Amino acid sequence: MGSGSSVNPTNYKYSLQKSENVQTLPDATHPAFKAAVLIQQWYRRYVARLEMRRRCTWRIFQSIEYACEQDQIKLHNFFSYLMDHFTPSSSKERDFISRMFISGESFKEAELEKYCDYESMEVPDSYTGPRLSFPLLPDHATALLEAFKQKQQLHARYVLNLLHETRKHLKQLPNISHVSTCYSEEVTVCGDLHGQLDDLFFIFYKNGLPSPSKSYVFNGDFVDRGKQSLEILIILFTFLLIYPKEVHLNRGNHEDHMVNLRYGFTKEVMQKYKVHGKKILKMIQNVFCWLPLATLIDQKVLIIHGGISDTTDLDMLHKIQRNKFISVLRGKKRKESNKDVEIQEINGESKVETESSESESDLSLSPQPRPAPSITNRLEFSKWLRQTVQEQIDWCRQLVDSESEPEEPTYSSVVSLTELDTQCWTHQEEWKQILDILWSDPMSQEGCRVNTVRGGGCYFGPDVTNKILEKYNLQFLIRSHECKHEGYEFCHNRKVLTIFSASNYYEIGSNRGAYVKLGPDLVPHFVQYQASKTAHTLTMTQRISRVEESAFRALREKLFAHTSALISAFKAYDKDNTGKISLSSWAMAVESVLHLGLPWRMLRPQLVRSTADGMLEYKSWLDDLAMEQRSQEHIQTSLLEVIYRNRSNLETIFRIIDRDHSGLISFEEFRQTWKLFSTHMNTELTDDGINDLVRSIDFNKDGNIDFNEFLEAFRLVKQSQ
Repeated sequence: MGSGSSVNPTNYKYSLQKSENVQTLPDATHPAFKAAVLIQQWYRRYVARLEMRRRCTWRIFQSIEYACEQDQIKLHNFFSYLMDHFTPSSSKERDFISRMFISGESFKEAELEKYCDYESMEVPDSYTGPRLSFPLLPDHATALLEAFKQKQQLHARYVLNLLHETRKHLKQLPNISHVSTCYSEEVTVCGDLHGQLDDLFFIFYKNGLPSPSKSYVFNGDFVDRGKQSLEILIILFTFLLIYPKEVHLNRGNHEDHMVNLRYGFTKEVMQKYKVHGKKILKMIQNVFCWLPLATLIDQKVLIIHGGISDTTDLDMLHKIQRNKFISVLRGKKRKESNKDVEIQEINGESKVETESSESESDLSLSPQPRPAPSITNRLEFSKWLRQTVQEQIDWCRQLVDSESEPEEPTYSSVVSLTELDTQCWTHQEEWKQILDILWSDPMSQEGCRVNTVRGGGCYFGPDVTNKILEKYNLQFLIRSHECKHEGYEFCHNRKVLTIFSASNYYEIGSNRGAYVKLGPDLVPHFVQYQASKTAHTLTMTQRISRVEESAFRALREKLFAHTSALISAFKAYDKDNTGKISLSSWAMAVESVLHLGLPWRMLRPQLVRSTADGMLEYKSWLDDLAMEQRSQEHIQTSLLEVIYRNRSNLETIFRIIDRDHSGLISFEEFRQTWKLFSTHMNTELTDDGINDLVRSIDFNKDGNIDFNEFLEAFRLVKQSQ
């Protein structure tokens, strides 16, 4: 007995015929097979090299960008240090310092309306741009879009009127906006636009204009870097007023007038509105501080500009009086030990001007001055603290209840007053909450640490994200703040989504822009785009080459700006004074000076010519860098190095001194500023010496100093050292 299988003769015959018709593939030794494998290997290597070049280029741009942000924060820390260690010798000096660095950040309500009085401005008959009337209608928004496409400019009267109405609306909004997908089919979230109007036009073209059925959340950084920041603000504010329930704006770290001084928005406004630019900037500065801090979609998706930290508290963010923080860079108190300043900030008062006294800690408290007892007597100080805070609470309530106060309470002021009895936070704690959500970035490692790369905010890990999501019963976070090659990127196990809407941010072809759409299921759907027509005509190789060229040009400028420091670093490796160092020593020396965290060995072929012996003549190399920069600027090499290294800081300092944004500073402002700097540098410069310096740099003898003359003063002092 046995078992077996029978074969159907018909099927067997068919299988034989089929096998005869099948052509066998060539084996590995066949020339065609070898050719196919070689082509595949070559293509893979080619694509890998392109990707490596792209990533290196990206690292260069990002490192330089973050180093610049670091410089911005260091500059303002420097000013804080100067203020702590400078003792005015007269009331004139004290008034100047107070006006420049402390006071003048905000106007009272009546003063602001009087200063920015748009009703007194006449619109000439020759004006052909769009005209606005309030309340705004959708036709007004359409007219603005068409006008800006035609490069037209909105009259200053309408700009100020729009800012005035926007400010009134924002003051009634909570710190955290709430959006529901029940009232619209989906919510569209856009990231950084940075003054790139073409990207906003493209988003509206692809996705549709805001409407009752189409909600938008714009997640901050509307301004700076791009050339049409003001137009973007006007469009967004217009749609905000037309559709207040469908359009939501979050504050970003660039919605800050101190940041705008450095990154171009202040300059843009003054160039476009030479007569009324100062008023427009003052109103925008006030509008920025009223922008909401975050948005919640269906109580499940939190949208913030930067990120979170291990101390992020949504309850505190909900109750903070956000308009106190006109500039987040100025929020940190200069002296934490100064308790009465801290108490004053708890109660929402800002110290504008100190009395002329020997003791810095003897600051006054509204409504009546109360000297603080010694901090060494803890019992007395605690008693004084409770009594003072209670007096301030009663005083604030009297202000709200007073019939003489024409302004109705804002949302945040009502919250702060009703909650003040049960819980008070220090100014420092509130400032850190806002700083973290505007400046922070995610990282792959666990934990939370200071963001030393940007100089502000923190790095937060997946554990911090999970902790916040669980605490507030959230599904995921949406943030912006970082340029991404594809326009968006997930991290932390898809619980943090970065969305960036400014395409071609670093250079044409450098990155795509993107926006994300969320429906009732809260599943993100992405739309990516390139707003530049030029980018569509370039091949991948052409795009990478163009971006790479721009990145290395910026890097060479950075290297040239640190010539003196590089020479010292190179000499440390050149023990025998041969004028040569190894290429590995070159890489280590460059990183020790620039601190950019770049893969210098990988970048070396683009920066240093290869040599037969593997050694670099560093002085010759630096001379080549100098020749490249001198071909663009016909200035003495040593001075050019100083200007390249300090120009951004010097320009920011100039704009801080130039408080009316006229492009000119007076002799008196220059004298007082130079006294401040000379005190820090321990340089004895008499009044006569300063006067001589002022006269020598005022080339056109108009009694004022422009930016070029300001640079000349810097050069003269540098030469004398």
